[in-house]
Amino acid sequence: MPRPEKEKLVEELSGKLSHNQIAVLTDYTGLNVQAITSLREQFRKASVEYRVFKNTLARIAAKECGLDQLTDFMEGPTGYVFANDPVIPSKVLADFIKSNPNMKIKCGVINGKVINASQVQSLATLPPREVLLARLLGQMNAPITGLVTVLNGPIRKLVYALEELRKKKEAA
Repeated sequence: MPRPEKEKLVEELSGKLSHNQIAVLTDYTGLNVQAITSLREQFRKASVEYRVFKNTLARIAAKECGLDQLTDFMEGPTGYVFANDPVIPSKVLADFIKSNPNMKIKCGVINGKVINASQVQSLATLPPREVLLARLLGQMNAPITGLVTVLNGPIRKLVYALEELRKKKEAA
């Protein structure tokens, strides 16, 4: 491959490593073409990108991004998963690995920090972003709701007392 094309690939990969929220390195040894095609389709449906780069070019790109520890994982056939939501590619990979145990997760990069394979797989157990945001809002509203309930207590008791007083005066 001519040098300008290689430089363009290195620039592209370093941009993907630094600008996406998550990048996952996978080992696809032992998978047939049909399985890889199926994985690519699943990623495409989830708006996740899956690419294969030469390890020498990938090492150069990783060093340019300041991810020197990533070069230890760039041995053998390596596929790269890029996405802006850390949970979605992890879930797709976890589901795919259940039916294709030959696929292995080497490591991941989340916002410039290298994580190991078990941490990438643990992302698959997280609920979707919308559910997490709803839980957070619920937790933020809980103290306010409790305060309103406490403040309404004396007023409610006063209303009940006045209602009882009204009933007594009507009965008399």
